[in-house]
Amino acid sequence: MAAPKQPQKSTYDVIVIGAGIQGSFTAYHLAQRHKDTLLLEQFLLPHSRGSSHGQSRIIRSAYPQEYYSRMMPESFRLWQQLEAETGTTLYRQTGLVVLGPPGEPELEACRRSLGVDEVLDAAALAQRFPGFRLQAGQVAVLDSTAGVLFADRALRAVQEVFRRHGGTLRDGEKVLRIEPGAMVTVTTTAGVYKAPRLIITAGAWTGAFAEQLGLRLPLQPLRIDVCYWREKQPGTASLGSVSPCFLTLGLSQAPHGIYGLPSIEYPGLMKVCHHHGSPTDPEKRDQAPSSAPRPDIAILSSFISSYLPGLETQPAVMETCLYTNTPDEDFILDQHPKFSNIVIGAGFSGHGFKLAPVVGKLLCELSLGEKPSYSMAHFAITRFPGVLGAAL
Repeated sequence: MAAPKQPQKSTYDVIVIGAGIQGSFTAYHLAQRHKDTLLLEQFLLPHSRGSSHGQSRIIRSAYPQEYYSRMMPESFRLWQQLEAETGTTLYRQTGLVVLGPPGEPELEACRRSLGVDEVLDAAALAQRFPGFRLQAGQVAVLDSTAGVLFADRALRAVQEVFRRHGGTLRDGEKVLRIEPGAMVTVTTTAGVYKAPRLIITAGAWTGAFAEQLGLRLPLQPLRIDVCYWREKQPGTASLGSVSPCFLTLGLSQAPHGIYGLPSIEYPGLMKVCHHHGSPTDPEKRDQAPSSAPRPDIAILSSFISSYLPGLETQPAVMETCLYTNTPDEDFILDQHPKFSNIVIGAGFSGHGFKLAPVVGKLLCELSLGEKPSYSMAHFAITRFPGVLGAAL
């Protein structure tokens, strides 16, 4: 089959590789700054191969790390701005309960980030949200600002505004090669593009691009089981769409944490997932044999039996998603140590979607050589030893 003809336009102000939620918001901010921006996506849109698909994500103010909680007011504001720009509802406020042992450091940090004093014990939580059953001595912190982001709808919305502001989105174009320089050259399956600035937000594929550019980033793609659990009595108000989101911190039964969302996607099914998964090659994620052991399901079944007794203990629907984790589960948002006109956003570690409007703004600022709006100390590439080990 003949290769498509080289597109007429090949030079841009900025090229962004990867049209997931982070790359799309980065391109959105650039276009709003009147930068002629090309957003490249290797798969035909919409797709479910990365980390931004699916119908729902949690958004919350509660964060153990102060550097994330400081970003959340602006993130909420920018999500509301996108809703206004597109006339689309992207957020449903449900509240969120953070469950854990009393005095658990991260739970206490969440409480401080919310500025609340109230801690719910088992009886108070059950009275307020009858679907939850805390174990003796455990407590919950309520984040009333939290809710559900409609992920697929949000991704379409930000891409729509990007295009409306003159941005170019080319999907079904896999990037084959990046050549650094004063003008970065990006070769895809359909053409060759040049720009003085490049931003890489390619999710689980970022590590391979980084290696082309002499970086060994400690990025680990994980295959996540996304599970939906049926209500024993369909339509039960305590477990249906009126229930809050939740997450656990410091429970011995769930060392990586468990989170859940009300039954919005599939009526009568609550989304409950383990915040961890199995190492995977993003090209082979969906090739896992069905007979492979899935320890996360056992962890979730045990948790549901104890904490959510109104749900069946085996998942009714199972889907998969990708996380791309860093060792410390903090993001990478930084310029390449050798090529300052190449910026990398990666390692969102399963908690980046809610922060995408601010992440996109920061990557835009980094690319344009501006002082970032927030401290970037926790997001530096060089916090990891040996990242410059690969030869160019």
